[in-house]
Amino acid sequence: QVQLVESGGGLVQPGGSLRLSCAASGTIFRVYSMGWYRQAPGKQRELVATMPSGGSTNYVDSVKGRFTISRDNAKNTVYLQMNSLKPEDTAVYYCNMRIQTNTGWKIGTYDYWGQGTQVTVSS
Repeated sequence: QVQLVESGGGLVQPGGSLRLSCAASGTIFRVYSMGWYRQAPGKQRELVATMPSGGSTNYVDSVKGRFTISRDNAKNTVYLQMNSLKPEDTAVYYCNMRIQTNTGWKIGTYDYWGQGTQVTVSS
């Protein structure tokens, strides 16, 4: 069974920084894309940043120039460095990975999600 465990959220003042981490464990043959999403109260979950296995990156316009996604393939871990944080960045952040695994019944590729970590930007 594959699990994703997130860490690094918390309370920070506007203009501050946080670094989120998400590590995958279990039976992992290959990790394709890695990404971060967020969901603010009363809003739908939105894409923040993604990083396919090829190494390119994609960001939602509102975080470009402030957030950086990176990955450590040897550790099956994805990071999100968040700088110049704004109150509107307040949300629960979720990591996502597309992973090839053996479920015990078959080998296949599935999407997995972390448990979510709260990021609050407030003075």
